[in-house]
Formats: sequence, structure tokens, C-alpha cells
Amino acid sequence: MDLDTQVQSLVETAPRDGVTGDAVVAIAPTLKAIAGQLKYDQYYILQNLEQGWVMTTLSSRTEPDARKNIVYAFPSLKDVAAGPHSIKDPQVMALPVPVIHIIFQMLALKPIDSIIFFETPGNLNQGVEVRRQDVQNLVQIQLQQAQDATPIPPDLA
Repeated sequence: MDLDTQVQSLVETAPRDGVTGDAVVAIAPTLKAIAGQLKYDQYYILQNLEQGWVMTTLSSRTEPDARKNIVYAFPSLKDVAAGPHSIKDPQVMALPVPVIHIIFQMLALKPIDSIIFFETPGNLNQGVEVRRQDVQNLVQIQLQQAQDATPIPPDLA
């Protein structure tokens, strides 16, 4: 599924609240720009039976109080199975998720600090980190630009 189709899927499945679909359309260029820097159109995310994403908490060796909650995104099921982070738990499964949906979803998942996208099959030692704060900042800029570009009708009052 290409990036435009993924965005359209998000819009179609958005709540019919008159806001969410329009917001997705407004931030679509940002979502596509981030996704365009990654290799794959979909990644496998470890999820529990309620489809909650499995997070891993990392802490710094030099600063034990510095913690980061991350989610791993794998390019294939083979990588999920080979990964050191794969949990051999019957309550956990790896499901494919379109990359645009992953990036959009991380905006709503406050406990997640970053998603690590493994880009090279068979190499789980190096990945691309996408930080939630960076995505939020880019989305805020995009929304502000969209708002500034919308002229206020002269007969608004």
C-alpha cells in the first residue's frame, strides 16, 4: 500500500467528528515526509491480545534515572522472531502496520518516546529512531501553516 493510499485509509477510518479527518489531511505532508525517509511501506509491531503495542523501557548506563519507552518496528516476521526483543509469549503477536499509521498512532500514545524502525532485514543492531516529540513538533508546524494559509472570510461576523 503506497503512502497516499495509507493516508486515505486513515482519513476513511477517522472518527466522523468533523475534525479528525481534516486534521489527517492537514498533516498528511508531514506524515508522508517522515515515512518517505524509511524503507518499507509497512512494519511488524509487537502487540498484545488487545492490540496494545508492546513497549520496551530503556535506561542509560551513565544516567540510570534517564528512561525512554520505545516500540520496535521490524521489516519482516523473520526479524521479529530473530530479534532479541521478541517476546516468546502467547499473549504477544507481531502484526503488520502501515508506516503512516505507525507514525500517526505514535502521536496519540503518550507513553511512547520513540519508535525504532529496523531498516535492514537480518540486522537488528541498527535502526532508525523516530522520536514522538520530533513528530509532534513537525505536525504543529504543519497545522500552524495550514491555519495561516486559510483566509478568514470577510463576512465571518
